[in-house]
Order: sequence, then structure tokens, then C-alpha cells
Amino acid sequence: MPVVVVESPAKAKTINKYLGSDYTVLASFGHVRDLPPKDGSVDPDNEFEMTWEIAADSRKHVKAIADALKDDPELILATDPDREGEAISWHLQEALTKRRAIKKDTKVSRVTFNAITKNAVTEAMQSPRQVDTPLVEAYLARRALDYLVGFNLSPVLWRKLPGAKSAGRVQSVCLRLIVEREMEIEAFKPQEYWTIKALLETPRGQQFEARLTHFAGSKLDRFDLGNETQAELAASAVSKRDLKVASVEAKPASRNPAPPFMTSTLQQEASRKFGMGARQTMSAAQRLYEAGLITYMRTDGIDMAPEAVMSARDAIKDKFGEEYLPSSPRMYKNKAKNAQEAHECIRPTDMFVSTEKARIADADQRKLYDLIYKRTLASQMAAAKMERTTVDIKSDDGEVVLRATGQVVLFEGFIAIYEEGRDDTVVDDDDKRLPVLHVGDKTDKKDITPEQHFTQPPPRYTEATLVKRMEELGIGRPSTYASIVTTIQDRDYVKKDKNRLIPQDKGRLVTAFLSNYFHRYVEYDFTASLENELDEVSAGEADYKELLAAFWRDFSAAVAETSELRITEVLDKINEVLEPHLFPPTEDGSDPRACPNCGNGRLSMRTARSGGAFIGCSNYPECRFTRPFGPPGTEDSGIGPDGKLLGYDNEDKITLRDGRFGPYVQRGDATEENPKPPRSSLPKGWSPEAIDLEKALMLLNLPREVGPHPEDGVMIEAGIGRFGPFVKHGTVYANIKDVDEVFEIGMNRAVEVLAQKAAGRGGRATAKALKELGDHPDGGKMSIMEGRYGPYVKWEKVNATIPKDTDPDSLTVEAAIELVNAKAGAKGKKKTAKKPAAKKTTAKKPAAKKTAAKKTTKAKKADDE
Repeated sequence: MPVVVVESPAKAKTINKYLGSDYTVLASFGHVRDLPPKDGSVDPDNEFEMTWEIAADSRKHVKAIADALKDDPELILATDPDREGEAISWHLQEALTKRRAIKKDTKVSRVTFNAITKNAVTEAMQSPRQVDTPLVEAYLARRALDYLVGFNLSPVLWRKLPGAKSAGRVQSVCLRLIVEREMEIEAFKPQEYWTIKALLETPRGQQFEARLTHFAGSKLDRFDLGNETQAELAASAVSKRDLKVASVEAKPASRNPAPPFMTSTLQQEASRKFGMGARQTMSAAQRLYEAGLITYMRTDGIDMAPEAVMSARDAIKDKFGEEYLPSSPRMYKNKAKNAQEAHECIRPTDMFVSTEKARIADADQRKLYDLIYKRTLASQMAAAKMERTTVDIKSDDGEVVLRATGQVVLFEGFIAIYEEGRDDTVVDDDDKRLPVLHVGDKTDKKDITPEQHFTQPPPRYTEATLVKRMEELGIGRPSTYASIVTTIQDRDYVKKDKNRLIPQDKGRLVTAFLSNYFHRYVEYDFTASLENELDEVSAGEADYKELLAAFWRDFSAAVAETSELRITEVLDKINEVLEPHLFPPTEDGSDPRACPNCGNGRLSMRTARSGGAFIGCSNYPECRFTRPFGPPGTEDSGIGPDGKLLGYDNEDKITLRDGRFGPYVQRGDATEENPKPPRSSLPKGWSPEAIDLEKALMLLNLPREVGPHPEDGVMIEAGIGRFGPFVKHGTVYANIKDVDEVFEIGMNRAVEVLAQKAAGRGGRATAKALKELGDHPDGGKMSIMEGRYGPYVKWEKVNATIPKDTDPDSLTVEAAIELVNAKAGAKGKKKTAKKPAAKKTTAKKPAAKKTAAKKTTKAKKADDE
């Protein structure tokens, strides 16, 4: 049986169903080989020879394919129909040849299908080909470029910019987009302007809104009404004049549907409509593809197969009627620059399978399929027809003119099933409905409202708008968008908050460093140009080794130039680059870099051990002034790298700090003598803003002594551990609900909580002895206790079961010693009896003893807290 190899087991299962028992279908489980993450995996001095390594978890999959080829020497490589899929097929062929699983008589072919349907798979099997060498070479070039940049640029960052994690050929350019947008926002100065809105009424009693467009006989520009006084004058002018309809203009309009999805537009729309990240979208799309519900989801193409177009038209006619079909099919031009990499758009494999019929269980997959299904049908539907109306209302003297706009949908067309989302939704006056108005109609003024506005900065990027911008600039390709956007978040360069991407300190520093010392390699034009060259390689029009040589010649020289740079020199340069952002001019004209604490120090950007950045004084350590990284005014928005000083306890400095696991308070500073000063995390519900010296000392002084237990005199303590607030008596821990109770709980309440805990655990913690036997010869009391599985003798940590035929009341001290020593395996010697006792008690206990062992473990955990 021919051996067919695909990437995933889900895909293998579906294809096996179509091909039947005449084929053996196996999965490679993604890429089987990669470059080892070490220096030298790409050798620029040896024509960029690449050393590949089969991943440990891929070896068994390669072996399974090799074993299957022993029975039938025919291999059909059916991996995905894109550059990555071609690369996986090439890797498999190379790896199997090296294992000698592919011999001279082994027939090897490559098949691709854009959808996992029976027709698509069987047709592909009838049109085999060989692995596409130019596509593979384009993959090799990209992989080598990414490796050369990552393994040469990242160490430069580590040495020159403490805390920076890595740089990448495309990720660094993507990061630059986000950082530059943030700096635009911070530099933005809002400008005030006003508009005049009027609520008017027709002679027939219908109300509508209009806006002032002309005042004092002149057309109003956006900032002509720049303050409240001017706005009030304009409003007064409108209110004092009679108004009539001067013109009514109705124009027909139409809206055409958006083209079907390709990878980038699918990611954008899923983000807009569902808040789904790029990775989440692609994961859901992958599952839908493997289930045979949609066509391949990594594509630059927006064209649709002719048979799919006709099927879509039939589905539209069946669902909506013939009037919703345009007279001829809509044709969309493919956007892919390279025909070899062009695929069909993302569409349902069956146009008659609606979301309801598909019966998709997973919520993300169901939402995404619904989006793809509706967009695909809409792309082949008739245009929406509307009538747009513009009404001008004037005063008799022509001093004021107001305008009302609106529209009426005459035929909904494609809007009946789908309407494309917007990145930043703005209320559009054109969407409003207007009453019937005629020239000469008098309009009564019901309300005249001046409205204040301020210009807004450009919005932060969402994943959708970032992908759109990358696509516009030609940075990256559809198959890489999701991984790029995810990588910069995983490396703490960017944080996503309310679906918006915000650069972090590390991201700003990396961008400033690269923009200054590796400017060419974070230029948008350079990156886009390199993508075009790679497309030429995949089209067979360029040599990939020549491309690599040209890139490496200049890039290696740029890396070499940074080898002599000192960290202080780098930080000075970044201070200079970021100065307009970090130290903007002050209103009073004073030096923005003068230290506000000591007066004679100079502020500059510094890096913290954690990798973040902060603003500090040049007079450190005499002056310890710090403020968070960013412009002035951010002091109250965060905690500086050296912490926020809360005050002193005796001579100890008490600070509030921010760590990997959240905010905490600390006593003193870390020194060589005291590398781990006392600290305490803020409990859940305690905000950093509310922490003062008193609360910090309350936390640092935990655990708090409540008092000696009335039964045995052992101290009861209250504290906060990994599992929340608790009280402790010996080895018994009992949780309490409220954090504040840790600081207030009294003896009666503590004893009650501990008793409830003991009762819930079978009373073992406060179990009373049935009989005291006296002391063991090696010291320590022996007692007879009542256990879950019968009475036993307890001596220190040793619990020895009393035989069933022995009456506990008649047990002598000598017999008890014998039982204890036998259990401990110590022959009566205390030193050797105690250690094995603890081990054996844990390792070989009856069920009753296991409960005791768990208590000991829990107690230890709580102690560690």
C-alpha cells in the first residue's frame, strides 16, 4: 500500500476515510527537522550550509514512516499546499533518504489539495508532481535569514542592553510599529473645537438633527469655533433666526460586498467581531480545515474556484431568492504576487452547509465558520442599494446654514447576511433616517446645543489593525502574522490590554537600540524589499544563496561595529534618542533633566536587573530618586525598579515593590550579607495604591502570635500562605476567609476554627491518648491512641499498630517498647530509630498512616510559606 504522509493525525484520519484501505496514511506531526539552537547551524563561510536535526519527539514518527515503506516502496507527500508544507515534504524526503528508507526504486511524489474533501483528495492523487525546489529554496532562505539575525543580533542585545531577550528579522520591525504609534500618542497635543447641533421639527411634527455648517455667511472649518465663547455666539445666532429648508438632494448609492477572506483579512475580522487573537483565529481555522469544512487557511489569494462560485450562487438563490444574485458572478483579483504561492480564498468546502448544519461543538470554531460562511456568500451577492439625502436649512439672511444627512436602504442585497466590521467605530450621520422634507418647509427649533470636542490621538494598534498595517507595508506574510504578533507578547515587549497593544519598557529599549545601531534592518522599506526578493526566489527568478550572501555581507559588518560599544555609551545614546519622550520641555522653562530631589543631579534612563528601565539620578547612591520609565507625570501610575519608599521601621527601609508574581513589600535592601531580605506579597484584594507604612509592617510582621492553646500551651499563629489566610496550631492549619481577620482574630475564634478543622479531618490533629504508658528508654512519652484502623502505640514520630489479639488496656510498657522498636527497626537505639521511622512511616503505611503523612506534608508546605 502506498504510504501517504500529512502533517496532523486529524488530517490523516479524514484523508484515510476518503482513500480507504488501499493506502497507509500517517502523520509527520508538523516539522520533523529544524536548525539546532546553537551557533554554527548556518555556515556563512561554506555557502550557507545548514545543519539540520530531527527533533526528539519527531524521531518515532519518522521511524513509523520508514517502517511503513518497507512493505510498499511508494511515498506520497501530501503536506499543506504552501511554502511551509513544501518544506515539510522536503525535510521528510531528505530525512528518509538519509535513513535509507527511500531507495532507488522508491517512488516519491508530491500532491496538494486546497480542501480536505473526497473530490479534492482523489483529484490530487491523480495529479502527482515532485517537490517544488524554488518553494523549498525560498523556505531555506527565510529560515537562514531568521537564524542569522536571531543568533547574531540577540547576543548583542544581551551584552549591550541588559534584560532584552531577542531580536528578529520581522518581529523587530513589527515592534517598531507599535512603539512609534505609542510615541505619537504621547506626543499628541489635543486641540479643542466646538460644533453646534440643532434639534429641529418639521411642519408635520417630525423631529430630526442638523449641524451648523455656515456661520456669518462663511463655511465653518473644523477649528473655526475654537472655544466656548465662540460656540455660544454661534448658537445664539442660530436660536435668534427663523429657519427654512433651502434644498433637498437625494442621490442613489450602492455598496458592494467585501471579497472573500484570505489569511490576513480573516484575522482582522475575527479580532474586530470576536476579539480573537491571531493565534487563536489560526488555531480554530486549522481545526476547521482538518475537519474538511473550509479550504486551506494560509493564503494570499481572494479568488474562488469556478465551481465554488457557481455553488455559492446556487446557495444564495436557494436561501434568498434570485433578486439577491448579480447578473454575472463576481470576480476578485488575486493579491498574491507569486502565482506559485497563490491559493484559493478561505471559504466553506460546501456552500450549502450553514453553521447550523455543520454542528460544530467548539465555540471558537463555530464563530469562525459562521464568519467564513457568511462572508463567502455575501461576496457573490448583489450590491446593497440606498438613497442618500442631504438637506440644507438656511436663515432668510443667509447668515447661518445647517445641514442634515441621512440614508434609506432601498434594497439590502448582501447586507442581508453580512456586513464587514470597522476597526474604530464612529457614528456616521449618513446612517440616520430623515423625515420627508420639502424646499420652503419651516423648521421649528426645539433645542440648540453647543458640543465641545477635542482632537484624538491615533488609536493604539489592535492585532487586527497591526496585521492590516503589516500587510500594507509588505512586512511578513500571511503564514507568519500570527506567530510574529504572539512572539512580541510572549517576550514581554508588548502587552495586550482591552485588545490594544501597548509597548513595554523592554520593547521601547530594543526599538531605540535597533533604530540607532541597526537602522537599516528595522526599516519598513528594507523588510518589504527583502520579502519581495524572497518571493522572486520562490518563483524561481532568483538564487537564494546570492540573496543570503548580499544580506550577510552588510549585516555581519553592522554586528561587528557594535562589538566595541560600552553599555554606558549605548545608554547615553538611547537617552538622547528618547529624550523628547522621557524629558519633554517644562512649562516654566527649567531643565527637564534636573533631579527634583537633590537639585543638582541629572536624570537619565537606566536599566534595572529585572530588565526593565527607569529614570534615576546621576548622584546615586547619595540621591536615590527614581521614577517609572516614561515622561514626567507617570510617578503615580507605577512602582519604580528600586521600589516605592513607604517609610522606616527603626533603621530598616520599608519599600513597596513590583515583582514577577505581583506587588510585595520588603524590609531593607538585598546585600551580599542579606541577599533575601524579608518580604511579603500583597494579599488578594489589596491594591498597591492603598499600601502605607502601617499596612506594610502588618504584613512583614506575619505570622502573628495569637496566644498559647488552652489544651497544650503550644502557640497559635495567624498568617497568610499560598492558599490564603490561616491559623496554625502545631502541624494543623485551618483556613480563614477574610485576610483582615489574620490581624484581628482572637483566642476563642482561633480555637473554634482549629477544632472545626480537626473535626473535619477525623479529629486526628487533637486526638487524645487512650492511655499514657510512660517514657521510652531513649526518651519521649509513649501513648496508646485510637486510630482509624484500630489502636496503636505512639512514640514521637513512630506509630506502631497493636495486634488484633492484644487488649490495649493490658499492654505493658515492655510490650509497647518492643512494638515501637520493631516498627522503627532501631533495636532500641534512639539515634538510629528516629530517622528510619520517618522514612518507613511515609513509605510503608497502612491507609490510616497515609492520612498522617499528608498532614505532615501540608504542614511543611505551610511552614515554607
